[in-house]
Amino acid sequence: MVVTVKDTLIDEKINIKVDLVVLATGMTPGNSEDLNLTYRQGKGLPGLKYNFPDSHFICFPYETRRTGIYAAGAIRAPGTIPACIEDATGAALKAIQCIESTKRGESVHPRSGDISYPELYMQRCTDCKRCTEECPFGSYDETEKGTPLPNPYRCRSCGICLGSCPERIINFKDFSINAVSSMIKAVHIPDEFEEKPRILAFLCENDAYPSLDIVGKYRLQYDPNIRVIPVRCLGAVNVVWIADALSMGFDGIVLIGCKHGDDYQCHYIKGSELAEQRMENVQDKLKQLVLEPERVQMFNLSLDEYNKIPTIFNDFVEEITEMGFNPYKGM
Repeated sequence: MVVTVKDTLIDEKINIKVDLVVLATGMTPGNSEDLNLTYRQGKGLPGLKYNFPDSHFICFPYETRRTGIYAAGAIRAPGTIPACIEDATGAALKAIQCIESTKRGESVHPRSGDISYPELYMQRCTDCKRCTEECPFGSYDETEKGTPLPNPYRCRSCGICLGSCPERIINFKDFSINAVSSMIKAVHIPDEFEEKPRILAFLCENDAYPSLDIVGKYRLQYDPNIRVIPVRCLGAVNVVWIADALSMGFDGIVLIGCKHGDDYQCHYIKGSELAEQRMENVQDKLKQLVLEPERVQMFNLSLDEYNKIPTIFNDFVEEITEMGFNPYKGM
C-alpha cells in the first residue's frame, strides 16, 4: 500500500509505503464568533478553508488579521503535540513583541518600529467608505453616516487606506501622496529626440524590492531605462501617481508585488489583490488620457522568483518600444 501525502511546508507530494493506515479524527476549530470583537468586518477571527483562522503562514504564522490576537496550535491548523507546543511558544513571543511595540507607540509587524500613523484631512472626506472597507486589519471604524474613525492600535502602517482614497486625504508623515509624487516628478524624462523610453516601476517593499536586491547581488542585467520607487504595498499605490507619471511623459509603468489568492504571500493579506482590482480605475484613467492600456501592467512574484524581474523589465521595455513613446513626452 502506498499513501500519497502533501508536505505543506515544502509544497511537495510524498509517497510512503505502509503496512497499516490509521486515520485520525477530523479536526475543526472552535467558533471564533464567541470572541465578540468590535470589528466592522465581524466579531470573530476571519477564517479560511474549514474555518481555521486566517494567518500569514509563510512569514508570520501566528498572526491573524486582528492586531494583537495570535492563533496557535490546533486553533491555527491541525498539528502534532510538539508542533502545537512550538506554535504556542512562537505566539507568546509575538504577543510580547506586540505589547512592547505598543508601549513605545510603534507599529507591530511587519513594519516593526514604524511610528507613523495615518493622518486624515477630514474637511475633504466624502464618506465613500473605501478606507473603512478595504483596510485588512479593521483599523477604521465608522459613524452611522459612514465617516471613518481611525483606530491606531490596529494599524499596521501598510498604506492601503492611502491607496484607496480617491480624495487623497490620507497620508503618513514619511509616506504621503505628495512625497511619492515629488519622487516621480524628480525623474528625468528623455525627450522624443533621445529615442529611449523611460519606465517607472512600483515595487512592494516586502517581496519585490528585496528581490531586486538579490538581482543586484547576482549581477543580473536589466534595461537601464527603468526607474524604481519602493512602496509599502501595491495596495498603497494611489491612482494619482500613475496619472502623474503618464501625464509628465513616462512611457510605461510596471507594478510588482506579492502573490495573492488562497495561498497569498502579501504581508498585508490582500494588498496585491486590491491593487489588481483597482487596475480597472487605472484603465479608465488611461482612456481619459487616450493611451494604450498595455502601458500599465502588474505582476506578482515571491522572493524566490527574483530571477523573473529582469525578464519582466526587459520584455516590458521591448513592448513599450514597439508601441511607441508616450505622446505626452515633452509637453
